[in-house]
Amino acid sequence: MNASLEAGQSGRVPLEFSDHHGALSILGFWLFLASDVVLFSCLFAVYASYGMRTAGGPTPMQLFHYGPALAETLLLLCSSFACGLCVYQLRRRSTNGTTAWLAVTMLLGLGFVAMEAHEFASYVASGATWHKSAFLSAFFTLVGTHGLHVSFGLLWAASLLVQLRRHGLNAVSARKLYVFSLYWHFLDIIWVFIFSAVYLVGRIS
Repeated sequence: MNASLEAGQSGRVPLEFSDHHGALSILGFWLFLASDVVLFSCLFAVYASYGMRTAGGPTPMQLFHYGPALAETLLLLCSSFACGLCVYQLRRRSTNGTTAWLAVTMLLGLGFVAMEAHEFASYVASGATWHKSAFLSAFFTLVGTHGLHVSFGLLWAASLLVQLRRHGLNAVSARKLYVFSLYWHFLDIIWVFIFSAVYLVGRIS
């Protein structure tokens, strides 16, 4: 349906939907994202159950600060916006524009991962390690799993940049870029829930 709408507006089918195999691959990736929703739902449920079990260790209010969490959120939201512009340039079939905005997406994502790694290191340095309490175990598992997903996304984006420089835009690279954009926006949505359920609730509880 989306492909038909794009075709009607621009007069041509988007590259990523230009062959039947590509469309099926995109559908398959939606199913993968559905399984990831189940994974994160379970992690959120665990955190909700153990988030207040500090075992005499640091509490969420003592541990979390708005500044770093807001900075991480801003970086990831901006990276998601840049990823949207990357897809826009893809639809315009501009290799240079697509490459440029994908690189911006990567840089912002790297900034997010660097800040999260620094956050984790500061917690560990202060003695707030993952085995200190059930709260910290749930926190590191939930936020760390998201961070690993973002790190994987950065490696994926780097491989896409190499393919774009070597082969330019075609049906295969367009499909891979589009699927990557779905993945990246999904991670952005998950982070909004993490920011709300972990950092905001933690500071007011």
